[in-house]
Amino acid sequence: MSSKLKSNPATLAIIKSYPDLVQTKLQEIRNLIELVAQESDQIAEVQETLKWGEPSYITKIGSTLRMDWKEKSPEQYALYFSCSSKLVSSFKAVFGDELRYEGNRAVVMLLNEDPPKPLIKKCIHAALHYHKLKSEQLLGL
Repeated sequence: MSSKLKSNPATLAIIKSYPDLVQTKLQEIRNLIELVAQESDQIAEVQETLKWGEPSYITKIGSTLRMDWKEKSPEQYALYFSCSSKLVSSFKAVFGDELRYEGNRAVVMLLNEDPPKPLIKKCIHAALHYHKLKSEQLLGL
């Protein structure tokens, strides 16, 4: 099966510039993004790019999904969603305190913990399919 993720060398260079553990965690998330795309008949391609210097993922039917690690909060990394979307508010309503949030824009994970992959995968799916799901109650989560 060919990859639906169209990788970008500049994005990979950003990820490789981070400490080893951060690289591993971001690569796990990148692999989940690719898996969600592979499992979806609705996604033809995920374009990997840089937005605001952060690894970002875009589909024709989705909302931009970004991920990053910041030196000012070295113990965590995050998935960022459009703050004008219903994504994070829907995640809060469905997953509650099973996830950590930063306002209405991010799901935050700690480097010293395994990410809750089934929940993160659902968040990724909602973002990559957002324009198909935004009229559904809680995005169909």
